[in-house]
Amino acid sequence: MARTLRIGTHEIGDSAPCYVIAEIGHNHQGSLEKARELFREAKLAGAHAVKLQKRDNRGLYTRAAYEKPYDNENSFGATYGEHREFLEFGRKEYEGLRAYARELGVDFFATAFDIASADFLAEFDVPAFKIASGDLKSTPLLKHVASFGKPMIVSTGGAMLEDVERAYDTIMPINPQLAILQCTAGYPAAFDELDLRVISTYREKFSEAVIGFSSHDNGIAMPVAAYMLGARIVEKHFTLNRAMKGTDHAFSLEPVGLRKMVRDLERTFKAMGDGAKKIYESERAPIVKMGKSLVVARNLPTGHVLGPQDVVMKSPGGGIPPYELDKVIGRTTLKPLHQDDFLSFEVLSKDPEFARS
Repeated sequence: MARTLRIGTHEIGDSAPCYVIAEIGHNHQGSLEKARELFREAKLAGAHAVKLQKRDNRGLYTRAAYEKPYDNENSFGATYGEHREFLEFGRKEYEGLRAYARELGVDFFATAFDIASADFLAEFDVPAFKIASGDLKSTPLLKHVASFGKPMIVSTGGAMLEDVERAYDTIMPINPQLAILQCTAGYPAAFDELDLRVISTYREKFSEAVIGFSSHDNGIAMPVAAYMLGARIVEKHFTLNRAMKGTDHAFSLEPVGLRKMVRDLERTFKAMGDGAKKIYESERAPIVKMGKSLVVARNLPTGHVLGPQDVVMKSPGGGIPPYELDKVIGRTTLKPLHQDDFLSFEVLSKDPEFARS
């Protein structure tokens, strides 16, 4: 079965370029203008999609969690609830950002952290829904989002394979438009905890799903490695400045980093080729220059029977290639030849001397 997914105008699959999601989350710091700038910079960097996070904070957190004091350098409120509410965009902001994303020509969707947020996003006809690693076990949410019939992208950090299987079995009977992302829920994730080979495990285990990589590491190299292992979606946290206030900025890519990552993924897609070995026009001149031909080792008269000592390999190529040496030894010269002359079958007898005797 074809392993493909369509988000917006993008066809995602094994034969397609990597679909890159710039995960903005709340790196906009509650500023609509900053969010617009992030959208613009992500598009300029080559990202195919920009993503926010949507929470119904009052319904999502217990009262104790919502009212817990949150006094630290990254806080935007005295309590955790105030902090989250300060960063949360509502209907007006989503309407403006949806219009701006369409103007830019970039896909715009969000992570739904709860059923109320999923319903909110459904009203905006988002082209896809993201499910965070923390909700891999939230089967009621998975079923609810699956019922919308839109592509679902599910991260799998902090989970065992049985948890991923449960989510897969929950979603697929309702909605087969599924992408599963290998993810390590460390912020940032250590390189020795990325487990990129799980991508291969997922491809084998979940043959009907597109497989991807949610990259929480510091750097741009691992998405390329993930693509080579079969990931066709890469999600990377994105910011304008890694020194900005907030917990996610430190492990997010800045515009120049995202641009380089997208560039490298595009180059990788082109570089993979179709699996057929071929000769390109660009190779012909270098190969002639570096290659070797069979040439005459010393001056030879007409009627001389070539022996091993009469022929050497020298550059450039373009003459009789060295692999034809056995077809040359034993033939007779039809004209005088001089040292370093290129041998050709036109100046040699048709058959080796030993073949005529």
